[in-house]
Amino acid sequence: MDHPTEPQWLHWTKRIQAIAQTGLNFTRDHYDHERYEELQEIAAEMMAAGSGMADSEKILGLFRKEHGYATPKVEVRGAVVRGDEILLVREREDGGWTMPGGWADVGEPPSAMVVREVKEESGFDVKPRKLAAVFDRNKHPHPPEPTHAYKLLFLCDLLGGEATPSFETPEVGFFPRHQLPSLSAARITPWQIEHMFEHAAHPEWPTTFD
Repeated sequence: MDHPTEPQWLHWTKRIQAIAQTGLNFTRDHYDHERYEELQEIAAEMMAAGSGMADSEKILGLFRKEHGYATPKVEVRGAVVRGDEILLVREREDGGWTMPGGWADVGEPPSAMVVREVKEESGFDVKPRKLAAVFDRNKHPHPPEPTHAYKLLFLCDLLGGEATPSFETPEVGFFPRHQLPSLSAARITPWQIEHMFEHAAHPEWPTTFD
């Protein structure tokens, strides 16, 4: 499995932001506080320049919403494979399709969250069968994001329900393995979907991680 990594400038930007965020959380020195804030400003300017965005203040605002020790965010998605088809939902935000899921919520275990997300976004009832993959988002060809994230992909058994669109996901459907619609690149890749088909065909496989 060979995936392109994120651009070096983005890797450096995230590291600087993480150092600044963690420093702001722990420092009690006024001058160090100012230095860490300056580091955040530099990271925001680097990201604006590298991504082609003109407004570094918007990026800085996103950075400063994050508090405490800097750690990766966690995304949870459910792979519901039915024969040679997989359940996908269309995201209103960008118009692309993806497996149901989203950012993990505090206080809710990942297995429970994936059940809830699939139900809310598609209308189907599922039961998680296995944690099929834990992916480092940076090692997959997703568009650049200001935060580092891990992706938890659960293989789920279909229990019942019916296709029911939501406000965030206005279309729901099962798609053949080799006839996938235009995907939401920020959320899922063709290789990740194909890998879920492979996990469904090989239940004895251990969890994939990178």
